[in-house]
Amino acid sequence: MSQYRERFRAVRHAFGEFRKRQKLVGNVRRGVGRQIARVAGEERVNSWINTYDKYHNQLRSFVHRFIDPDSWYYPYVKKTTKGLLWGALALGIYVFILNYNFLYLTGAMPSVEELKNPKLNQASEIYSQDGVMIGKFYAENRTPIKYENIPKPLINALIATEDARFYDHSGVDPRAIGRAVISFGRDGGGSTITQQLAKNLFNTRRKASTGLLSRIPFIRKVIYKSKEWLMALKLERNFSKDEIITYYFNTVDFGSNAFGLKTAARTFFNKAPDSLNVQEGAVLVGLQKATTNYNPLKNPQRSRERRNIVLSQMAKYNFLTKGQVDSLSSLPLVTDFTPENPYSGPASYLKNAVQDFVKKWGEKNDYNLNTDGLRIITTVDSRMQTYAEEATSEKMKQLQHTFDNHWRGRNPWTDEDGNELPGFIDSVAQRTERYKSLSRRFKDLYPDSVMYYMKHKKYKMRVFSWTSKRGYDSTEMTPYDSIAYYKHFLQSGMVAMDPRTGYIRAWVGGLDYDYFKYDHVKQGKRQPGSTFKPFVYTTAIDDSLINLSPCDRIQDKPFRKEYRENGEDKIWEPRNSTGYYSYSNMTLRRAMARSVNSITAQLTDRVTPERVAQYAHRMGIKSRLEAVPSIGLGSSDVSLYELVGAYCTFVNDGESTEPIIVQRIEDRDGNVIETFTSQHKRAISSETAFLMRYMLQGGLQESGGTSQNLWSFDLFKNHNEMGAKTGTTSNNSDGWFVGVSNNLVVGAWVGGDDRSIHFRSTDLGEGAKTALPLVGRFMEKVYNDPRFKNLQGPFPKGVGILKEYLNCGSSGDEEDTSESDSTDTAGLPSDSTFIPMAPEPDPTIPPDTTNRP
Repeated sequence: MSQYRERFRAVRHAFGEFRKRQKLVGNVRRGVGRQIARVAGEERVNSWINTYDKYHNQLRSFVHRFIDPDSWYYPYVKKTTKGLLWGALALGIYVFILNYNFLYLTGAMPSVEELKNPKLNQASEIYSQDGVMIGKFYAENRTPIKYENIPKPLINALIATEDARFYDHSGVDPRAIGRAVISFGRDGGGSTITQQLAKNLFNTRRKASTGLLSRIPFIRKVIYKSKEWLMALKLERNFSKDEIITYYFNTVDFGSNAFGLKTAARTFFNKAPDSLNVQEGAVLVGLQKATTNYNPLKNPQRSRERRNIVLSQMAKYNFLTKGQVDSLSSLPLVTDFTPENPYSGPASYLKNAVQDFVKKWGEKNDYNLNTDGLRIITTVDSRMQTYAEEATSEKMKQLQHTFDNHWRGRNPWTDEDGNELPGFIDSVAQRTERYKSLSRRFKDLYPDSVMYYMKHKKYKMRVFSWTSKRGYDSTEMTPYDSIAYYKHFLQSGMVAMDPRTGYIRAWVGGLDYDYFKYDHVKQGKRQPGSTFKPFVYTTAIDDSLINLSPCDRIQDKPFRKEYRENGEDKIWEPRNSTGYYSYSNMTLRRAMARSVNSITAQLTDRVTPERVAQYAHRMGIKSRLEAVPSIGLGSSDVSLYELVGAYCTFVNDGESTEPIIVQRIEDRDGNVIETFTSQHKRAISSETAFLMRYMLQGGLQESGGTSQNLWSFDLFKNHNEMGAKTGTTSNNSDGWFVGVSNNLVVGAWVGGDDRSIHFRSTDLGEGAKTALPLVGRFMEKVYNDPRFKNLQGPFPKGVGILKEYLNCGSSGDEEDTSESDSTDTAGLPSDSTFIPMAPEPDPTIPPDTTNRP
């Protein structure tokens, strides 16, 4: 009895406390009422109370017609009805708070417009001008698909596995929710396909969608689910079931950086979605339970088991027969993993330039490259791009073999005297992120550990290789070994441009983007050597104060210039690459063709370095140029990109052409947002442009021209004409070549990662032997393609040319000899004032006509 007595006392105490609280609530209500009366006025408040009492009494009278207030069940009905009404009110308030994020309690909800027109994060695709997709940029790698391209068995598999009553509910399935609650999720979850779509489409669980109440663990889950239910109901009102299925397959994450069915089908099976068979579709549907646990690459056995469960579900709901399931379940798991990354495929280096351009454009025009599904049509021709990459690989592989034999047994990083640079790898290693990270971690307490992890600990890695058919070797190396290994490689860049439109037709920034990220077309800047000389000759011909012609002559003789730079007196005495002076009176055409340093130096002094810099900038050089006496020999660093763009001026009738890589940008529906065209400005006269083309042709036509190696390539069919200029810098650190035709201007650069890495011999390291073969082989491939026959042909004939350029005659003292294009003016190993004379030619020996430097 005492036990029951204690329970009765506890109940009575609880009831007493409840009455006290009711009294307290009543006091609060009365206090609130008094405050309202003060604000609104007592008379108005009394009117409100009377109106409420009136309607309350009417409602009570209406209810009493049907329910006897004296019956035993009346109190229960009254309390139940009140509870339902209060519950409905509470639900309405809760939905209001969810919908409008009242007081920031629950986080943002999508707007009505967003629900009617949901926007997927969609990959932007890059296309060549001939319609070939060459890459993507994305936050989520997704390409949308239409409903008619989704195979029916795949839809059946999804419904059987995820939401069997999909066509019977309106976004929320109470039966599935009840089953999930009763079984604690063991018999499946309660989420419908529409709820999952809401979660995927609007990313309801991201940080921006959470409010103050979401910081409470249990409440957070209730809010998440409530939002998904609410949005599912709205989605069902706005879209058909087929549209919901389509949106689902376009939003879902399949793992391995594959978002959406189209990308997943290509990633896991290298197929289009409508080519997937039943078992492959079951694998993809099975991934929805857990993209990592059931990934067919990481966990093939689990993936196969999950696939078979999906097939069994399809049989359970009569989408397959038991016999079909037994047959399909016995099949092995077969995949064809074809992952994508933004830089896979051709034109990898170009994509960086496209990315930079579109990001800047997007910032101004409110577009996002990674999420807005833009279609970016570039100016690149996919066929030319392929030829450029093939030519680079072929010629650089040969050149690397020569370079390795040239330095066999020695490291190629040397000083001016040919001695190996001490501590070279140490200095390079200390600039790497790995070294900096290790230094921050160990330098103060365990300094020896830095060297241990850099010089002694080996790591498994793949390294680039010309000799491997795969393009790489799997090996173990220390970081120091890896740095030294890669420093032995010669690097290259090549770019081709339409001289009239400015369209970039091909862009190869290096050997292989997977291993060499640095772009040698636009990112890298080096001294251009003799390829800068045409700007000196252009100034001399175009400047009305100088007004020279290709037939004007200058003597090849020593040149000495005293000048002042940064407050310091200096003397510059350039030498010819042959080491001697011919003292011949050469025409400007022959002097440029032979790349005679002394004549270029004299011309630069005559027109002034400042004017040379002005003309170079006017024609398209953007880099800063030092107006010093050596400017004409290419002493200031420029990029291959701007150099080729400037050469286009010679072909484009004297108008400078801004290089352009994006032709137009379209939205995800194919509507053109903006079209881009190159800017043209008059840089030099039409007459000067014609004369400079003629001068550039001299590199192939004049005796001793440095570009005559180009004749070894099949480039001159269909009356095709070309001009060209080679360039080589001090110590053969950089080899350059720019070739111009009527419809294509192509430039190439070859050199080491560092200027100290180079050939020891000009015969091997000059631009005519390193860079020219890349351009020659590329243009040979292009011209041998019948689709590019229209690119061949002669230059336009000169009309109204007043200056003399033909039949210049002979001075009688020109020596028929060959020059290299080197601008190495460091001098010979003798007294710098000593100028060796040219050797007397032996009249009994015929001239060598096969030498083509």
